[in-house]
Amino acid sequence: MNLFLYALVVLIWGTTWIALKWQLGVVPIPLSITYRFALAAIVLFVLLSWKKQLRRPPAESLGLIAAQGVCLFCVNFVCFLNASLTIPSGLVAVVFSTSTLWNALLARVILHREIAPQVIGGGALGLAGLLLLFWPEITGHAQDAATLQGLAWALGGTLCFSSGNLLSSALQARGLMPAQTNAWGMALGAVLLLSYALASGAPFVFDPSPRYVGALLYLAIPGSVIGFTAYLTLVGRLGPERAAYCTVLFPIVALNVSAVFEDYHWSVSAFAGLTLVMLGNVLVFQRRMPAQVRCTT
Repeated sequence: MNLFLYALVVLIWGTTWIALKWQLGVVPIPLSITYRFALAAIVLFVLLSWKKQLRRPPAESLGLIAAQGVCLFCVNFVCFLNASLTIPSGLVAVVFSTSTLWNALLARVILHREIAPQVIGGGALGLAGLLLLFWPEITGHAQDAATLQGLAWALGGTLCFSSGNLLSSALQARGLMPAQTNAWGMALGAVLLLSYALASGAPFVFDPSPRYVGALLYLAIPGSVIGFTAYLTLVGRLGPERAAYCTVLFPIVALNVSAVFEDYHWSVSAFAGLTLVMLGNVLVFQRRMPAQVRCTT
């Protein structure tokens, strides 16, 4: 079952990055995310009600659910969409794959779990890989500032996502189902983003074009209802560090999709960078070999 969930998450989330890119246009970013998670929340509430599993969250867990909503269904996607304004969606997915490292680091800071040496080594490989991936854009003098800004947005979104992982793990430890906490968290995220959009004076518009609507439906149902439920189920079963291992495969899917739809060109440095990022992520989750038992005669 865990293998099926891994494959499902990789396939869905590996292709959502281009759909995020297609959300950019006439609709302000906060409203696009509002539409996505409002629709996803409605679908989840209907499904939970139909299965007679809809419950009001316990009062003592409302704070954690609200924080999860802000991290997973609000701020992180504001960051990812802003990143997609200046860098290819496939590169945003590569930055996102470093969530394996951030999950481990946050688990150390918040849960006081030991950081194994391979996590440090994997993090160094991942950072070197990101530098190689972005080197052609960084050396393009006209786009230096925009590329670095996009990288910063993507890293911020990844950090928010990793924080949401730990919050979901804590909620599941209290016996709450991911589908339930997701429904309430998505609804809260949509309300917060809508409030921000209205307060900032953003035009309340909708893009009826087939590409925008298709991207919205794909992001809301497979990308949010199915993808987040499957992924956070893995978080509950395996822990946030090991669950994030599936993000290692996202860049392969996302960069190939980006090559088709965004004219992204592979280069030797890009391929080497992707390899380092993936090796770093794999190294992060290598189990330490037990100390060899000495035999005495």
